[in-house]
Amino acid sequence: MVAADEAQIHVAGQELSSIGGQVTPVEVDLRSEEGVASLYEKATANGRRLDAAAINAGIGRAGRFVDGNLDEDLAIVDLNVRSTVHLARLVLGDMVERGSGRVLFTSSTVAAMPGSYQSVYNASKSFVQNFAEALHDELRDSGVTVTALMPGPVDTGFFTRAKMRNTPVGGPLPKDDPSDVAKQGYDAMMRGDRKVVAASLMSKALGAANMVLPDGVKARMNRLIAKPMGR
Repeated sequence: MVAADEAQIHVAGQELSSIGGQVTPVEVDLRSEEGVASLYEKATANGRRLDAAAINAGIGRAGRFVDGNLDEDLAIVDLNVRSTVHLARLVLGDMVERGSGRVLFTSSTVAAMPGSYQSVYNASKSFVQNFAEALHDELRDSGVTVTALMPGPVDTGFFTRAKMRNTPVGGPLPKDDPSDVAKQGYDAMMRGDRKVVAASLMSKALGAANMVLPDGVKARMNRLIAKPMGR
């Protein structure tokens, strides 16, 4: 279990340990190369073998790109893109050498949507989606599987951290249960699927619509859900 600065991770670790298995909470900042290296070192300490990995860290924000804080946008790139590539290289290198392993990347249904009012975030998820699907193909004969998880809006602390509670998607619109998303992602990873859209019928419908709607329409859809209300 990994988190940047959330004390709750230790409580969650204790709860998971109580139902079986060994859980080691790790607090690192994956926006830095040092944080990624530290995580990998701790995860593989004492010869521990990684049979599966869920690369899930991500942040976002809403608003017009030109009005936003550049440091915040670059932090999205650092965490959602750079750290994903860095950690994947470390994890997959060992797995391919061993000839077995499973990796689950958290992408998003917005990976296929031009992100009006979420331009950097949606672009980062487009990167993750393409990256994961490319690796799925590259490694198909290696004994290692790569799966992309594409959830819709999920009821977690993401929207609060992204300061998006004043947007339709972060506020009144319905959100999926994170346990349902995690279960569908885990099952898809264990099957070795290329990708899975999770979890509700609404999210699956959005994923299907993104495959056929024109980009201009999808950009306007994203504006409707991501533009701060009252602006």
